[in-house]
Amino acid sequence: MANKRIDEATGVETVGHSWDGIEELNNPLPRWWLWTLYASIVFAIGYVIVYPAIPLANKGTEGLWGWTSRGQLADEMKAEDQRRAGTLAALAATPIEQLASKPDLMRAAIEGGRAAFRVNCVQCHGSGAAGSVGYPNLRDDDWLWGGNIKDIETTLINGIRQPGNDATRQSLMPNFGKDGILPPADIAAVTDHVLSLTGKSTANAKGSELFAANCAVCHGADAKGGRQVGAPNLADAIWLYGGKREQVSGSIHQAHAGVMPAWGGKLDPVTIKMLAAYVHSLGGGEDFVAAPAATPAAAAPATPATGETNAQP
Repeated sequence: MANKRIDEATGVETVGHSWDGIEELNNPLPRWWLWTLYASIVFAIGYVIVYPAIPLANKGTEGLWGWTSRGQLADEMKAEDQRRAGTLAALAATPIEQLASKPDLMRAAIEGGRAAFRVNCVQCHGSGAAGSVGYPNLRDDDWLWGGNIKDIETTLINGIRQPGNDATRQSLMPNFGKDGILPPADIAAVTDHVLSLTGKSTANAKGSELFAANCAVCHGADAKGGRQVGAPNLADAIWLYGGKREQVSGSIHQAHAGVMPAWGGKLDPVTIKMLAAYVHSLGGGEDFVAAPAATPAAAAPATPATGETNAQP
């Protein structure tokens, strides 16, 4: 207080503070700024009274109007559920094989499946469903257990190699190298034969003989696979675990035995039906009547020399 004085240049009293000879003038705050401050204080008090604002031990204050963002969301979700109820009921009542005969319902199923795919499936198959090494591409026309809409639904419900589910998709390829079934030289010969089917290597008689003795029982003499046991087509240049020599040889040495969740225990039947419709629509879905029946193998015989190579589940 003792340091206050009148600034000669401006005629304004100083506040008494000095920093290296620099003093602060005691100018009043702008009137508009003060009124804005007062209005903000009044608004804040009103907001605290009307809306939920103060956190307490178990919940926040509810406010005079009883409005909450969670309550608003719940109301909006309820309204959306009511809007979708008719479509979901129609989907539940329509066998999946008959969806194609109801275009409007099929479109609704595909859109619902698209949303469900983004939540449950992109982690493995990717946002575009193109997959990666070890995760099937759902956009091509290569399928281990069938690509018609019913087969896809069955795969989704029961999963792949799910313990405790007798209907799960199951194939058992031997670990030809790891378990000592074939020596390294024979594995190299079989690798040559398998790669020769797509022009990536030169065929040799020994590899062909070994394939016929060890692999044709599941993959077929023409190596085009067998859906009854989930044996992939080895002659189409589509590879789940990679088509390079070391990758194919590695699959023969030790089978990969990939797994997929059994969504039947995690998602409701209508959501699974919508997912099947969406996956079927991606471009590789097969016509229902044209696709051979794919039955889950409870105990599949020994499978391929190259492991699972098809890019679809």
